[in-house]
Amino acid sequence: METIRQVIEVKGDRKVEITLPDSIQPGLVEMVVVVQSMPQPDFETVPPSSSFFGFLPQRIDPLQFQQQVRDEWNQ
Repeated sequence: METIRQVIEVKGDRKVEITLPDSIQPGLVEMVVVVQSMPQPDFETVPPSSSFFGFLPQRIDPLQFQQQVRDEWNQ
């Protein structure tokens, strides 16, 4: 058994298409679909990458965060 997690957008026609990884062999399989609504993000997201499951939100600029931490140390 293999678990695959993907965040997808459901369009008006309510159809989804999933491309399975090469590790899934052709033949009969049992698929379980769990649907959970997600809040609409107020920030831009980084496009999905093959090295991550789902997505990683881009919340802060790393350089800005580093400068903020250093400023706190200097106070």
